[in-house]
Amino acid sequence: MTSSGRKLARVAYLTGEYPKVSHTFILREVEALRSHGLDVHTYSIREPGAENLTGPEEHSARETTYYVLAAAKNPVRLLSAHVSALAAAPGRYFEALGLAVRTSPPGIKAFIYQIFYFLEAGLIAADLKRKGVQHLHNHFANSSCSVAMLTSVIGGIPFSFTMHGPAVFFEAEKWRLDEKIARASFVSCISHFCRSQGMIFAAPEHWRKMRIVHCGVTPDRYGKKDTPQDGTAERPAQLIFVGRLAAVKGVPVLLDALHRLKQKGSNISLVLVGDGAERKVLEARIQELGIGDIVEITGYQSQGAVADYLSKSDIFVLPSFAEGVPVVLMEAMATGLPVVTTRIAGIPELVEDGVNGFITPPGDAESLAERLADLAASSSVRERMGEAGRAKVGRYYNIEGESDWLLTILRTTYEGGEDLNLRPAGE
Repeated sequence: MTSSGRKLARVAYLTGEYPKVSHTFILREVEALRSHGLDVHTYSIREPGAENLTGPEEHSARETTYYVLAAAKNPVRLLSAHVSALAAAPGRYFEALGLAVRTSPPGIKAFIYQIFYFLEAGLIAADLKRKGVQHLHNHFANSSCSVAMLTSVIGGIPFSFTMHGPAVFFEAEKWRLDEKIARASFVSCISHFCRSQGMIFAAPEHWRKMRIVHCGVTPDRYGKKDTPQDGTAERPAQLIFVGRLAAVKGVPVLLDALHRLKQKGSNISLVLVGDGAERKVLEARIQELGIGDIVEITGYQSQGAVADYLSKSDIFVLPSFAEGVPVVLMEAMATGLPVVTTRIAGIPELVEDGVNGFITPPGDAESLAERLADLAASSSVRERMGEAGRAKVGRYYNIEGESDWLLTILRTTYEGGEDLNLRPAGE
């Protein structure tokens, strides 16, 4: 028997768009929690575009998710949800409405959006009540978290959220990060860096509820198919980038570095796995630099296809300007690839410079080219770093261990129990 006498059995997961090709870690987390016996219902504000349905897991998630905006298009359902909430608990209802107004950013447009969030929250609260959901967890601290906070008040159930960053830290006042942390039963932070940024805006009495839960991967799904070798006339060293094709991901810097390497005679090639609004601009830049013969763009790929591309590569590169802790770095390291990335946010907590990869200054094409050349020239260094990276991911970024830790936090917070540390015992 728990100290409160309550038993957590059914939770809901909310985010802005689910499933989403760039947020596969949420899908993995949901599946892992279910494997631990927790009944998880998924909610999404928006329906995903076809480009996000890249595999069977995504199609299955699409079929079982409650889409809030789609439900809100039915005026009878929307009105019924709010009338029922008002009748059941008028105090909570008006408290939530007041909270929506009080936490609205300046401006008419922002206020209108805040009212929309309140309307969406009423719909979700009604469905949570119907399904007997006991706790609501949200991923990301922006608009969907605003909806989650209001849903918590209307429905009278606790909520928590996973804080990623970095974008929300640039607009912490707009998204009232202070209020969300104060009202949440706990906050799951993806790294120590992420937690420290939240602590800037949260009152000190709420710091203790902010714990670290890494995004995770399933290491056994990844592994190399080819034996690492130095670039030769027969086989160039294969670089791979996985992510959104955008300047913020450092892709222009990567192309400049590749151009430098080609000019110096390095025998390398690059596969860009991903897509994005800036693809045409980047394709033009590839042609301008004269590196079209050594660059391939695949577009968005399923989880299985990404794993296959990683398995055939030698070096993973991600020269981003802004990240949390990229899950794709974990996937590459789980494959056994050395990684070259940038010294930003929580990345140095995952990538140890000179141990399982190299960390370069963001925006520095020359340093990036030098590190890529070092790895392309030595299969032994790649193999040593790859083994170290796989070991680290297996120990600290394994979805099984991280979901078990998250479940411990969920149950301890809901059911009552001893205070928990920032990370599981022994770390």
